[in-house]
Amino acid sequence: MNITTTGLKDCVIIEPKVFTDSRGVFFESYNKRILEKELNTKLTFVQDNHSVSVKGALRGLHFQKGDKAQAKMVRVIQGAVLDVVVDLRKDSPTFKNHFKIVLTSESREMLYIPKGMAHGFIALQDNTVFLYKCDSYYDKESESGIFYNDPDLNIDWEFDSSKLILSDKDRKLPLLKELDI
Repeated sequence: MNITTTGLKDCVIIEPKVFTDSRGVFFESYNKRILEKELNTKLTFVQDNHSVSVKGALRGLHFQKGDKAQAKMVRVIQGAVLDVVVDLRKDSPTFKNHFKIVLTSESREMLYIPKGMAHGFIALQDNTVFLYKCDSYYDKESESGIFYNDPDLNIDWEFDSSKLILSDKDRKLPLLKELDI
């Protein structure tokens, strides 16, 4: 596996070693021992989540607060997304900065997102299948988020905003300055 830094402290791109032959493709999408060594952290993923989205669906920016915060490893199984991560760790040198990347099923790249970061994505193709491993169970009481178009974050989502599809819940998310993080 090849690990590349993103500009956000501890958030990295993971490129698996891909083996291709006449039968097709094989790669390891997760190897705890290798990733713990490369990331210099203990990994204990306890929950996998899948979403299937139509083109233009925006999911995020979501996170869990406090001791229910989640580290995530995300990847696209089918299709493509513009993936966005915002550092919400007040003690981090990259606090309030964001990183974005296009993840595709063809590139097979994955993104490791440490605890304390908000995460969201836009599906760039219909029937985009997105997988994320979480190191803490979902907890409704700890659930939070930031409005995707927060002017203080200044994220260019690179998508026509008139064609975005958001849930009612995501349309009502607060701005970062309205949160106590």
